Amino acid sequence: METSTEGVVQTPSSPAAAATTADPTAVTGAAAIPPASLSPSRAGDFMQCPLLYRFRVIDRLPEKPSEAATRGTLVHAVLERLFDAPAAERTAPRAKALIPGQWDRLRETRPEVAELFADDPDGERLARWLGEAERLVERWFSLEDPSRLEPAERELFVEAELDSGLKLRGIIDRVDVAPTGEVRIVDYKTGKAPRPQYAEGALFQMKFYALVVWRLKKVVPRRLQLVYLGSGDVLTYDPVLADLERVERKLLALWEAIRLATETGDWRPRPTKLCGWCDHQAHCPEFGGTPPPYPLPVRPAADGQDVAATG
Repeated sequence: METSTEGVVQTPSSPAAAATTADPTAVTGAAAIPPASLSPSRAGDFMQCPLLYRFRVIDRLPEKPSEAATRGTLVHAVLERLFDAPAAERTAPRAKALIPGQWDRLRETRPEVAELFADDPDGERLARWLGEAERLVERWFSLEDPSRLEPAERELFVEAELDSGLKLRGIIDRVDVAPTGEVRIVDYKTGKAPRPQYAEGALFQMKFYALVVWRLKKVVPRRLQLVYLGSGDVLTYDPVLADLERVERKLLALWEAIRLATETGDWRPRPTKLCGWCDHQAHCPEFGGTPPPYPLPVRPAADGQDVAATG
């Protein structure tokens, strides 16, 4: 799970907040600055819709928490904390017993998630939601045996600077290192596995991480592993150096497109079926909205430049 919140501000919804979203600095309390690094989530945003990237990274508009994303954060926290216990005690009942405490901790560190169940006075919807988190945690034990795992790293923040100066950063759920030195990068997904034709898109995040590890350690990870708790599937891929070199070229082209968009202020929406889930329809021209005033200086785009072309 890519948990980087680079460029995204999560704040409780309120009439006052809604009234100030035309001025990003009024919402965030900070002046806008040009992008300085790239994470898998933000790279995915730009490839999905350049305007979404702008709203999240440049304007830093607030977004409401969702039940699905918050449940994913909760499940990730439980799986991370389970490895604090001795191997023999890493059982499904112990993992499920961690859920209430991790939910309390999540509400303390991110108070805005409490609004998810503000209209649930009897707690019935919250109980169902927590029950689904329990089922996801329990399913993990049918896919991996934590008593036989000793992760080298959990929730590992990584950052590497390419020769071009581009900084890549992200948070890896788990890194396993075999006695012989081979590295496995593991990511937990609380949704369902994608169809085979979409597997390449799902692996983009993992190849991104593999590229960062290679740049930092000069080691190509032996295996990339996506664990889908929603469907009970495990997707694996064994990368080679050529894979990582292709990802680096793609990211450099992507960063150049982001740089041009930042300088020109030309952030074009790219309508897809995912638009229905977007929090920023009120600011999107595709839905009759108007983006906030662009908070950075701009220059005219040179003839023939197409900042929205990401390949």
